[in-house]
Amino acid sequence: MSKFIASIAQIYNFIRYDIWRVAEDELSRSRRFMYRLLKTLVLAVRGFINDDLNVRASALTYSILFAIVPLFALIIAIGKGFGVDKIIENSLQDTFISQSDMIPTVMGFVDRYLKSTQGGIFIGVGIAILFWSVMNFFMQVERAFNRIWQVKESRSFIRQFSTYFSAILIVPLVIVFSGGLSIYVSSAVKQSYVYDVLSPLLRFGVKFIPYFINWIVFTILYIAMPNTRVKFCNALMAGIIAGSAFQAFQMLYINGQVYLSRYNVVYGSFAAVPLLLLWIQISCLIVLLGAEISYASQNINNFDFELDTNNISTRYKNFLTLFLTYVIVKQFEEQKPPLSTEQIVLKYKLPIRIVNEILLKLVKVSVLTEVLSGKKGKLKTYQPAIDINQLTVSLLFSKLEIYGSELFLTNKNELLDTFWQKTLDIKQRSEEHTEQILVKDI
Repeated sequence: MSKFIASIAQIYNFIRYDIWRVAEDELSRSRRFMYRLLKTLVLAVRGFINDDLNVRASALTYSILFAIVPLFALIIAIGKGFGVDKIIENSLQDTFISQSDMIPTVMGFVDRYLKSTQGGIFIGVGIAILFWSVMNFFMQVERAFNRIWQVKESRSFIRQFSTYFSAILIVPLVIVFSGGLSIYVSSAVKQSYVYDVLSPLLRFGVKFIPYFINWIVFTILYIAMPNTRVKFCNALMAGIIAGSAFQAFQMLYINGQVYLSRYNVVYGSFAAVPLLLLWIQISCLIVLLGAEISYASQNINNFDFELDTNNISTRYKNFLTLFLTYVIVKQFEEQKPPLSTEQIVLKYKLPIRIVNEILLKLVKVSVLTEVLSGKKGKLKTYQPAIDINQLTVSLLFSKLEIYGSELFLTNKNELLDTFWQKTLDIKQRSEEHTEQILVKDI
């Protein structure tokens, strides 16, 4: 029993501490992949808990319920313009097959909604409400994704409008194209002499197609929705995981409705409503968890040495601050190109989080300055903001020490004021007896 407990403790310590202290260049390719996958899962689960995804999924559930009729109405209205509205209705019913009881009701609402906007003074108000409902839904989704990605600003309203409604305009075309393509391929293959040979493969393909479509849709969602640059490989990994989970949940939900029949006894025909809410909320959780996975996989290096950097001592942080200043000053003195954060991290094998934090602080206290370099002028690099022949070690730490609010308790306490002056005198005497060493001469 003691060995089992020791093994559990060892696994916990590995996941909690050791795995974050291993540099990727020390690992083989296969082990590096496994480490990155484990780190991504740990960070995604942590983000799931810390970001209160249950609460955000509940908020999105409300937004979806409010927007589902206007959204379907807008998609079908666009489809009517191309004369393919019936194809789109059938496709939407096939997509939401797990809600077979509710979709006819929703489609009835959509039909009445479209009819009510076609005449009288209501047309202007109805269209305004339709557009506002759809925009509000997409804005809520973007806001949820931005919080996960720690993005402070959303897109401008013009960019939101153009992005969202471009996507909505494309949806009917994609539905018609995919439906027509599948019909053409199946009919062409059935007329082929290799149909009997390919039929098992085709049956597998038919079962696989929903997963493939979900992967594409979720990947596009994770790239397009956050107001930041998401790499394709990270969005694809999240899209595959979340898309597969979503499709598996669909099948589980359909097959499990037999066991949920007791809701019909309690709620009667109203039973479809709580089941719909449950389905939407779990679906939203899957979507948001995928967003956590894409964020974690793209920013995984930011969490190396996380616990150590969060608990770093003042002395060691001062050492790293002096070292980074020295590196940038020497680069400037030797007339070499300025370094970016990523270049410093790779060259000196430092954790990117603490490097970012220190460089940001040095820029704020005007010891360093940011310079845009590179071919397109988008690479953020750093150079000294002070003459390197005047930048001493004591000046550096003095600027760091005095940055921020001071003397806001003046005249509040006589003993406090006296002690403050004594502290300044002690510091001045200490600096007078300290050799003024230039950072570049260390």
